[in-house]
Amino acid sequence: MAALSQQDVLNQLAKVRGPDRSDDLVSLGLISGVSIQDGKVSFSISVPAARAAELEPMRQAAERMVSELPGVEKVMAILTAERTAPPAPEMPRLKPAGAKTAPPKGGIKPKAEIPGVGSIIAVASGKGGVGKSTTSVNLALALQAQGLKVGIMDADIYGPSLPRMLGLAEKPQSNEGRITPLEGYGLKVMSMGFLIDEDAPMIWRGPMVMSAITQMLREVDWAPLDVLIVDMPPGTGDAQLTLSQNVPLAGAVIVSTPQDIALIDARKGLNMFRKIEVPILGIIENMSYFLCPSCGDRADIFGHGGARDEAKRLGVPFLGEVPLHMDIRRNSDGGTPIVVSDPESPHAQIYGTLAQGVQARLKAEAAA
Repeated sequence: MAALSQQDVLNQLAKVRGPDRSDDLVSLGLISGVSIQDGKVSFSISVPAARAAELEPMRQAAERMVSELPGVEKVMAILTAERTAPPAPEMPRLKPAGAKTAPPKGGIKPKAEIPGVGSIIAVASGKGGVGKSTTSVNLALALQAQGLKVGIMDADIYGPSLPRMLGLAEKPQSNEGRITPLEGYGLKVMSMGFLIDEDAPMIWRGPMVMSAITQMLREVDWAPLDVLIVDMPPGTGDAQLTLSQNVPLAGAVIVSTPQDIALIDARKGLNMFRKIEVPILGIIENMSYFLCPSCGDRADIFGHGGARDEAKRLGVPFLGEVPLHMDIRRNSDGGTPIVVSDPESPHAQIYGTLAQGVQARLKAEAAA
């Protein structure tokens, strides 16, 4: 049997009528980003943002049509839209000293909650390589060990890591247009890594990323959950804005290593959440120090205490320190996080303390 090609996919999509049924999806130039990896096919359909809900049946019809091709095991179609740039704002006029600013008419539009999901927490960093995903997974498992129902979503579209860290390789199933998340060590889990090959690059534009994140938030059967941890990609881009604009975040946890170069970027991430009025639950200093397993000597490889000092300077809580240790790294790579593989270890206890701190901050923010 000949290998499945992009042209095969386009030929099938040419049988699906476009938004106004004037022509097919391919002739209208609405298809982009066709990806084929080991029987998994994904593509995007460009539609006006205001018509996304109305055109959901068209998206489903496109998925069904492609799924009829021999060799296709999984199809994911994403509705995306190119956004036109807003007009340049006028220069603000100076107000007299002491003048008060009137609140916006109608107030701030409330964000729709995810039914059956309690607190949504973003775990973020300003830069990559600081151990944010390892922290997210172990923090989620520690919260679960304290009696909560917890889910975790991988919002890093370009570099998803949760499948490997949780030892999951299955494909999520869909039921009447809803995706059933996978389960790892009791956590409900969703990641783009379940839908693409581990070595396949994601060559997607911003609107496609935003659409994928929205679908993972809104079209996955998360309920019932007390907490949903969202493992954010590094930086302050489309993924962060999409999350903050789509759901009411209970707060953000910032992960950083102690050295100055990481703290500079962590500060940017923290300030971004402040600008969009998301509470900062605290800062975690990861890879805080190294204890030699042979001699017991301590080495502050990346410095020490930088995140604690930064938290004090910025007036946000400091949640704690996580050491740089072989067991944490080895278990993360092996799909057996330290909190479940060795729950009595000192490192698992550290994550337990972090989870207690996050719970305390959630209660404080709710009371405030």
